[in-house]
Amino acid sequence: MSALEPRETETPAGPPVPVAPRGSVLDSGHRALSVGIVSVVLLIAFEATAVGTAMPVAARELDGISVYAFAFSAYFTTSLFGMVVAGQWSDRNGPLLPVTAGMSAFAAGLLLSGTAGAMGVFILGRAVQGLGGGLVIVALYVVVSRAYEEHLRPAIMAAFAASWVVPSVVGPLAAGTITEHLGWRWVFVGIPALVVLPLALALPAIRRTASGPADPSAPVAPWDRRRILLALAISAGAGLLQYAGQELRWLSLLPAAVGAALLVPAVRGLLPRGTVRAARGLPSVVLLRGVAAGSFIAAESFVPLMLVTQRGLSPTLAGLSLAVGGLTWALGSWIQSRPWTEPYRERLVVLGMLLVAAAIAAAPGVLLPGVPVWVVAVAWAFGCLGMGVVIASTSVLLLKLSPPEEAGANSAALQISDGLSNVLLLAAGGAAFAALGGGAVGHAVGAAASGASHPGAFAVVFLPMAGVAAVGAWVATRLRGGAEGR
Repeated sequence: MSALEPRETETPAGPPVPVAPRGSVLDSGHRALSVGIVSVVLLIAFEATAVGTAMPVAARELDGISVYAFAFSAYFTTSLFGMVVAGQWSDRNGPLLPVTAGMSAFAAGLLLSGTAGAMGVFILGRAVQGLGGGLVIVALYVVVSRAYEEHLRPAIMAAFAASWVVPSVVGPLAAGTITEHLGWRWVFVGIPALVVLPLALALPAIRRTASGPADPSAPVAPWDRRRILLALAISAGAGLLQYAGQELRWLSLLPAAVGAALLVPAVRGLLPRGTVRAARGLPSVVLLRGVAAGSFIAAESFVPLMLVTQRGLSPTLAGLSLAVGGLTWALGSWIQSRPWTEPYRERLVVLGMLLVAAAIAAAPGVLLPGVPVWVVAVAWAFGCLGMGVVIASTSVLLLKLSPPEEAGANSAALQISDGLSNVLLLAAGGAAFAALGGGAVGHAVGAAASGASHPGAFAVVFLPMAGVAAVGAWVATRLRGGAEGR
């Protein structure tokens, strides 16, 4: 009998009675590991929410407003490469070294950006940071697959989601205060000091519970150089497409074509066979992750700008309108972790995607003067509830469908789908926004202040993303059954 199967007890009155598996993510065998890896996610979450607040000030001081977007895209594109490397590294040697190297690169990138004297060095630091983030996130999935029994994985994924709640509320406020009183550099150089505690907790526990290859008796597989080359191709292709989306000129077609030529074979080689056509089982799990994350993040990126330019809210109030979403996201993740939801997981995911689609479609309703602005906050709360269910459930299902020796590669595929979809849909949304008169952020704010508006520019972002999310609800009906594997 597998250690993951329910135990049975003999009773004098009849047949064996199933006994639910015991334990929790905070029992004596898991406590140190759970606190350590959740602390790592908490640190990454705080960085993600805090650095964005300081970024405009940094770009202005370093005379880099013209290449502002590359400070974000550099992180995403190198993280895609890091994800593939982490998948192979974790499957071959265990997740301990990828976590260590990833957190080290993450901290080094923050220091490089925080001490930069030119925008080029700042962007390089963001690229190093993204490489580290890609290594860490995939390696942590492998840790979960090896160190936690199947019935505990929904709970640890819910803890990952909950660790974003406080940073999403406190991070921007703390970063804004530090930037105003101490300077933007302290937001970057202060975070690396916080790396020590999570690593001190996590690394010994990972070494004890999840180090080494999944099957120590099997020969160590060589590095797959083809996958490494495909990882480079997918990173370069994503970067070129994002660049092309920001430059609305005929010459932009050239980098767009090159980017697409690099991406197509890379996606086919790095994602499970059948992902593009939503084959049942693992391919649909990976596809759904990208559809959900990409559509939601692409839409969310334009919510504060829409509230500031179209309804006259201050940036602080516009940001706070989304703050409650962190709580409902954690609630959705907690709901999917309850044991009673397991038989209904697929239906729950479908419902979650419908909530996401409805939230995205409802948000541009505030473009109508008679619609109160609190509608966005309510809609986004429900959308985040759906995302909490979907993101955590796709993680749980991926680990359930992955043999231990393939957990790294499949976790990398899930994260690649997530990250690549973010890049592509953000690029598409940004290009559509600019083409219909949205323009740059600075121009949009100025236009709003003078009374001009471009509601169509926002509608052309939100409504297609709502359609993408609705497609995700159909993909969610195909999460079980079919071939499992690559």
